[in-house]
Amino acid sequence: MLENNEYERVLKTLYEKSLILENLSDFHPDLSFWYFDAMAHLDYTISLFAYNADSPRNMLSREYLKYRKDQSMEGNLGKFDGFMNWLRENHPEEYEKFPLFIQKIHDPSDMASYRSFRIVLDPNDKKPTSPAVLNVMIDEIFDKAYLASIYNGSPVARMYDQYMKSC
Repeated sequence: MLENNEYERVLKTLYEKSLILENLSDFHPDLSFWYFDAMAHLDYTISLFAYNADSPRNMLSREYLKYRKDQSMEGNLGKFDGFMNWLRENHPEEYEKFPLFIQKIHDPSDMASYRSFRIVLDPNDKKPTSPAVLNVMIDEIFDKAYLASIYNGSPVARMYDQYMKSC
């Protein structure tokens, strides 16, 4: 029997996490979109390291992420980068609740980005993202303080709504 590679173990870690104690219907709709978008990119990034890029799993994920990319340009969703920059400048304590990789992806002064839907923290680094870094991303995206910040009525959700009204 073949042993799982180290990235399959990271993927298993992601899939063993649960939001069962969260009330997803109370998440702010736009903040929820960006939460699941980040999780989809994280899943895809790990899956590319764990499986062949042209496996059915990765092909389906790519198609799904293309659809999400189109959605991300609509309405208030297209203003999320601006909100993140405003939040960083005006409310750093709330900004810090977001996972570091999300902060970096949405910071125009940072080189991190989604490249072909993969999370790329440093485009000049040709080595694959280490399993340890990916495990930190998983822990951060399930962090209780971050999850609490994306609920309707949270300070971040109120600031988001206020920001969108001012745009």
